[in-house]
Amino acid sequence: MKRSKEFSVKIIKAWRILGPGLITGASDDDPSGIATYSQAGAQFGFATLWTALFTFPLMAAIQGMCARIGLVTSKGLTVTLREHYPKPILYLMLLFGFPAITLNIGADIQGMGAVAHMLCPQIHANIFCVFFTVVLTFVIIKYPYQKIAKILKWLCLSLLLYILVPFMVKQDWGVIVKSTFIPDVKFDKNFLSIIVAILGTTISPYLFFWQATMEAEGIAHSRKKVIVDKQVLGNMEKDVNFGMFFSNVVMFFIILTAGSVLYKAGIRQIDTVDQAAKALEPLTGPFTYLIFAIGVIGTGLLAIPVLAGSQAYMLAETFDWQAGLDKQFTQAKSFYISIVLSLLVGLSLNFIGISPIQALVYTAILYGLTAPVLIAIILHIANNKKIMGDKTNSRLSNILGGITLLLMTLAAVGLLYFQFA
Repeated sequence: MKRSKEFSVKIIKAWRILGPGLITGASDDDPSGIATYSQAGAQFGFATLWTALFTFPLMAAIQGMCARIGLVTSKGLTVTLREHYPKPILYLMLLFGFPAITLNIGADIQGMGAVAHMLCPQIHANIFCVFFTVVLTFVIIKYPYQKIAKILKWLCLSLLLYILVPFMVKQDWGVIVKSTFIPDVKFDKNFLSIIVAILGTTISPYLFFWQATMEAEGIAHSRKKVIVDKQVLGNMEKDVNFGMFFSNVVMFFIILTAGSVLYKAGIRQIDTVDQAAKALEPLTGPFTYLIFAIGVIGTGLLAIPVLAGSQAYMLAETFDWQAGLDKQFTQAKSFYISIVLSLLVGLSLNFIGISPIQALVYTAILYGLTAPVLIAIILHIANNKKIMGDKTNSRLSNILGGITLLLMTLAAVGLLYFQFA
């Protein structure tokens, strides 16, 4: 009884430590990401499983830097850029970031609507899209930061559904372990294209801004003064590392599901999440299909506020607007209007003929162009003693950050080549 109580206390303590890192990591597995991972598994089976293991330390390193910047400066990444770097860099990030995030929101809304329509065919997908947009708008405007953070945190649990699915079918775990730890690289256009897509989906620029801002918001909303010491930094690292690990575990199991079910059944092309769910139903039964579909809606409800919020913070911090999810609408009108507009524009993509796959292609290009530049700037900020004091990067962080920068630069070049060659 005593051991059980001690274990429960440890779990509760660990859950309290988790926050921005967990939410950021989980939001990375949005409906658009699920479509990419499903396509990787459907097209190449288990050949891309190793990417989940490979990208984890890279994600953790970059997001850890962003979190530390937010903690040390008590400011969002955009404010740090505005105060210490040439304005054209900041405006360039906005120029590419704003449409990319809006397109991402649109693709996610369409994915949620399509999946909800499958679960309830009597209601048109567009009606579900409008419904989800209205609900998200209401929640974001109505509830303060603390409440939204708690809602997002609990929504992260919806991703656990994807871990269940592969255990519902027979698996060759020996092959899976081999594919996870021994990379199987194919030097052809299709395979390299999906690797580039996975990198762009897992290491997305909007996550950098959200992570730094949420850490700063956490300090601003703390009831007592926060001194950024080893304990605070240690808790932050645990939160970020767990969040990125959780994100990549889910990514691993989505690829595994598609690889073990769709690939083996000869289904090679999956462009949207509803296609993945439809393809699963006749092969694994309605229960698996239901789990996959509900997971899509849960991840959309989690990711869209992060996407819209990160964009609103970027704009507010650039133009020095009153901002904050803790403020009333009347206190931060421009901030909230930008959130509403991003949701409405994202919703409108479905009505003007831009398909989810088109939105994803455009998003990938825009993210691909901005990610290397942002990673280079983040590395510079994290090593700048004038900004970070004695909380600059460790050697390991710089090595991992350098590898990430190199890979994302190559991915950007590859993306442009594959799209326009």
